[in-house]
Amino acid sequence: MEICFRIPMAPKYRLVYFNLRARAEPTRLVFAAAGVDYEDVRIQRDEWPGLKPNTPMGQLPVLEVGGVTICQSMAIARYVAKETGLAGKTILEQAQADMLVDGLDDLRGKQAVIRKAPEDRKEQCKKELADFAPDFLSKYEKLCGPQGHLVGDSLTWADLVFYDVTSKVLAVLPGALDDLPKLSKVMDTVTANERIAKWLAKRPDTPH
Repeated sequence: MEICFRIPMAPKYRLVYFNLRARAEPTRLVFAAAGVDYEDVRIQRDEWPGLKPNTPMGQLPVLEVGGVTICQSMAIARYVAKETGLAGKTILEQAQADMLVDGLDDLRGKQAVIRKAPEDRKEQCKKELADFAPDFLSKYEKLCGPQGHLVGDSLTWADLVFYDVTSKVLAVLPGALDDLPKLSKVMDTVTANERIAKWLAKRPDTPH
């Protein structure tokens, strides 16, 4: 009697967003670091009104996998991190990574408002970021591990989200990490990753 074993196929991922980095880039970085193929669908603004009614919450990005559509950018990135082994080695590490990722929303918000602000408000918004960032980043420096990772001794999605957010902060405040050696090491660890470096070299050049 011949026994046949079915090898489960890897899921097919389809990430849909605008032709921007913004809210989809953390997930793209996770896919890149894990070496996992996915369909990177970038829609034009004029396509959005027709697609919006078919999304779960009327928002992008969305991730389509196994006939299910997931929205909310951090929920998507967290799911992909878990699927690819980048969420943390233990449940405690996963909780630490989640804590740090969730906290980054405060820094991301201060940075993102600069782009959206009218011209006569941009300098004030930059000043608000400059006032906020040092204390925020000093807290993350204390929480950061010494080995070039925010959590544990290996790459997690927290490192990737931190890199994504902080890269945008550094574009406004170039010296933001000058006195923060552990966080600087995290940035270096991410950019030194061969798969990430390959993605950064080939990703589309977009406004944000």
